Amino acid sequence: MARKKNKKNNTTSASTRPKFQISNQQKIIFGTLLMLLSVAFVIAFISYFSTWQQDQSLLKEFWNKQVEAENWLNKFGASVSDFFIRKGFGVAAFIFPILIFQTGLFLFVGLPLKKLNNRWFWGMLTSIWLAIFFGFFAETAPILGGVIGFEMNDFLRAYIGKIGIGLLLFFVLVIYLVSRLGVTPEKIQSLFVSTQREFKAAFASNKSKAEANPVTDQYEPSAVPQPEPAPRAVTKDEQNDIAIENSFEVKLSTEEDSLESPLPKPTASPTPASLDEQQNEQDHGLQIEVEKPEEEKEELDNLSDRLVKDFGEFDPKLALSKYTFPTLELLNDYGAGSITINQEELEENKNKIVDTLKNYKIEISQIKATIGPTVTLYEIVPAAGVRISKIKNLEDDIALSLAALGIRIIAPIPGRGTIGIEVPNKNATIVSMRSVIASKKFQNAEMELPIAFGKNISNETFVVDLAKMPHLLMAGATGQGKSVGLNAILTSLLYKKHPAEVKFVLVDPKKVELTLFNKIERHYLAKLPDSEEAIITDNTKVINTLNSLCIEMDNRYERLKNAMVRNIKEYNTKFKARKLNPNDGHEFLPYIVLVIDEFADLIMTAGKEVETPIARLAQLARAIGIHLIIATQRPSVNVITGIIKANFPARVAFRVTSKIDSRTILDSPGADQLIGRGDMLYTQGNDLTRLQCAFVDTPEVEKITDFIGSQRAYPSAYELPEYVGEESGTSVDIDISERDALFREAAEVIVIAQQGSASLLQRKLKLGYNRAGRIIDQLEAAGIVGPFEGSKARQVLVPDMVTLDELLSNE
Repeated sequence: MARKKNKKNNTTSASTRPKFQISNQQKIIFGTLLMLLSVAFVIAFISYFSTWQQDQSLLKEFWNKQVEAENWLNKFGASVSDFFIRKGFGVAAFIFPILIFQTGLFLFVGLPLKKLNNRWFWGMLTSIWLAIFFGFFAETAPILGGVIGFEMNDFLRAYIGKIGIGLLLFFVLVIYLVSRLGVTPEKIQSLFVSTQREFKAAFASNKSKAEANPVTDQYEPSAVPQPEPAPRAVTKDEQNDIAIENSFEVKLSTEEDSLESPLPKPTASPTPASLDEQQNEQDHGLQIEVEKPEEEKEELDNLSDRLVKDFGEFDPKLALSKYTFPTLELLNDYGAGSITINQEELEENKNKIVDTLKNYKIEISQIKATIGPTVTLYEIVPAAGVRISKIKNLEDDIALSLAALGIRIIAPIPGRGTIGIEVPNKNATIVSMRSVIASKKFQNAEMELPIAFGKNISNETFVVDLAKMPHLLMAGATGQGKSVGLNAILTSLLYKKHPAEVKFVLVDPKKVELTLFNKIERHYLAKLPDSEEAIITDNTKVINTLNSLCIEMDNRYERLKNAMVRNIKEYNTKFKARKLNPNDGHEFLPYIVLVIDEFADLIMTAGKEVETPIARLAQLARAIGIHLIIATQRPSVNVITGIIKANFPARVAFRVTSKIDSRTILDSPGADQLIGRGDMLYTQGNDLTRLQCAFVDTPEVEKITDFIGSQRAYPSAYELPEYVGEESGTSVDIDISERDALFREAAEVIVIAQQGSASLLQRKLKLGYNRAGRIIDQLEAAGIVGPFEGSKARQVLVPDMVTLDELLSNE
């Protein structure tokens, strides 16, 4: 009795215990929070589908204030979306904001939350079903089903197969329709019957209208007891069954559709039931039969178009979407770039030219002057019967009469039918890099790699495309402007191309000319994985870089072959259109520009080891976006061989000291007549063009690199493939604690294959050459493989796995 009494007391005390309750104010506040949170989730989810690739690498740096995500709700939106969509239910994650919004609305209004239990249950079931459904039908886009959809499909496929998954999905759908929506066969049948009755009533009304219309009587055949249906009631299948001779009637009746006249009767008159079916098909089935299969075919057969439609074209600039190009204010203005005409100087030079030619009995019928920044071109038209060679031989005499250095005679000027005499101006005008960059010709240039060299003799900005050259050879005596020309080329590309579109490999044996570009290492520069500095100043490291570029070239050609395209432009266009799968090794390929200053010094120290990869790159690299710019003092045969020189049709020559040097550079004279300080000749395999190179000073380059370097950059410089030359192994003892994480797996691979080589580890464990070589050295120190034996594979000292286990366990 006592126990029962105590039990009764316990139950009564539990029933009288006060329950946890919240006030109306708290419900309103919490409900508002949930509704706003659901709206934030929807905004973050929508943004996630276009920004998830850019924000993927930033999820681990959530607490870093300097990192910004591309999601509309920044890092919070990226993290929440990644949790619910990629790691969760995929597209079905949109159900959760709806359920959260309903919960908040119930709290805000004050409705009991018990009514939400049923909605949450069916919402969770629907999200799981949709995740499995999208994971089953969208294997090429795993983000649609999320990790849950992918894993559940993978689990179910292992036990019941794809057909079983389809049946299971259908069964769960039936459960939802019956339990949630109350769908039964009786309701479907009643819905079908009611719909059929409505169609019959509509047909009967159309029938009465047709009988009451007097116009249709003259078209109705007398042998037909009932009026025929209007021509628009003929279905697509019936039109295909009508004979060819009735095609005109079909066309005529459709044109007279406003009269609602029936077609002439086919061979077998349709019954009223068939007329009902025809009317039903015409009113409700025609659009579905025509449009819906086309939409399904478009979605299933053209995945790339669907991806472009959903996510847009791939944009390689999204990783640095907020990157700002350098401004013109960073460049100095050395004048407006306008040329002051000195009329006295023009008249004096004209008279001296005419008098000198008259002294040799050469008459001139016309003379015209074109003033450039540093040189004035005098075009003369000789009188009839005067030989051009006679004028050309007077080059030194004209220079003597004008008392000027750098007289150059062009006889004749191509395409003009005149003879040109270039005379340096007494007061040369500095061509600033700012005026060249600001010109419309450069700003509107639709080129892959536009380069603004400077201005020609007509004071027009001279812009060329490096991708069309495709390689450039610069030469000239010391102090005549080669390094300034290289800076002008690099500055042009920095002002025009995004960091995602072009990368530089800079080789500077002088160690002082290109070091300023170290500040843009993570934006524009490319280097070897293990290299500390991106700008190469040590000649011994140039060999590895050049061979690495050859490996990059071979890899790119392999990608072009797999993509079935011919050059990098077609490849990148195809990749942007999402027609190439990144899972197959495809990626956006930036242009790579190799710049080598003082190439002669490099050849003197490295020789053949540099010549071979340079020759390979010069011959093959233009199609895959690797372009070479080489500067040297005199490209003689012992510096640049004939094979290399033949692949450098674009040449830039600054002033040299002799005609022999000019012929060595340009294969023609003229460079010896230049006046220096940026005066240059450019050729691309045809005619020579005299230019004044744009001047960009070291402080200007420093301001540009500071401006770019202060912006958000990539995590590291663009990494080139690993390359290690032929080196012999070492037998240095290695500490056990310093062994590689894959040491045990590598030892098992070596023992099983009984072949001790780094290439075997590269293939089996998917390693780079450097790491595989270090593991081989560790295996040698552990006594598993023998010493280096040249071209032969190392001897494996452990015969089987049992011996290996004993050896490693005793250490």
